[in-house]
Amino acid sequence: MNSHDPKVPARLNLSQKAIFLVEPTSKHSHSFILLHGLSSNGENFGTEFLETGVTSTGKKLPQLLPGARWIFPTAKRRRSTAFGRAMLTQWFDIVRLPDPDYRKETQLQGLSESVLEIRELIRLEMSKVPPENIVIGGLSQGCAMSLSVLLSLEHRLGGFIGMSGYLPFRSDMEDAVKETTEADEDDPFATDDDKRTDPEVRAMIFERDLLCLDPLHHPTREATASLTPIFLGHGNMDEKKPIEQGEAAARAMRTAGYKVLWKPYANLGHWYKIPNEIDDIVDFIQLEVKWPLKDDGQ
Repeated sequence: MNSHDPKVPARLNLSQKAIFLVEPTSKHSHSFILLHGLSSNGENFGTEFLETGVTSTGKKLPQLLPGARWIFPTAKRRRSTAFGRAMLTQWFDIVRLPDPDYRKETQLQGLSESVLEIRELIRLEMSKVPPENIVIGGLSQGCAMSLSVLLSLEHRLGGFIGMSGYLPFRSDMEDAVKETTEADEDDPFATDDDKRTDPEVRAMIFERDLLCLDPLHHPTREATASLTPIFLGHGNMDEKKPIEQGEAAARAMRTAGYKVLWKPYANLGHWYKIPNEIDDIVDFIQLEVKWPLKDDGQ
């Protein structure tokens, strides 16, 4: 396989992580970084998503976005508590699939390790295209991991696309965002950062602390990713991640100051709905992310 041919996929290695790439068919102008779910990998998820993700007019996403580079990293193999300590590709460990809040402390190590890898991918893409031309997201645990990354960022991105996902440590983040300045004034150990009332800033401070990232000095709303529009889609028959988890994530991100487009889908399990959800993603990219698409009639 000729990895220099922009029309064919390629496998690269970044920090000993496998990355499945589909290069643009025209001049590189935009980038997607999309994460797979538990026990999958970048190549399987990426291949299936780009092949089966077809609009109601029969178009695939790379056809509508010929300048887009598609990046599908593969998670590290970790012991899975939910599957009897078996070694699986996962961004972080989880104890019960339908209930990510149960013994959630087991997720911390994987979250803090994986966030560094995904942030590095974003940094590398930002050396090629501006941040507003980058979309991140993923499916299931990949969506969860990407939401955590988004909350940690010091800058906006073009957009976020999440399918059948949830937000790790959601209730803790919501509590941090809702803390009152009065409570901070009564705390002799509260810092100036703690006393900020901006929900976007509070969410970022919480997430960076959770993920063991260095705190920012005098963070502001402008130094968050809160201007990044978010799409979240979820099936009402999802048995692995009940739709209530996705709805709760959407509410939490709105509480943190983000604009969220929430889309439930009838008669859909733990996957994305074709063509309905793909149509909605295309509309989101065009109307909310504001990226130009190749004429669907061409």
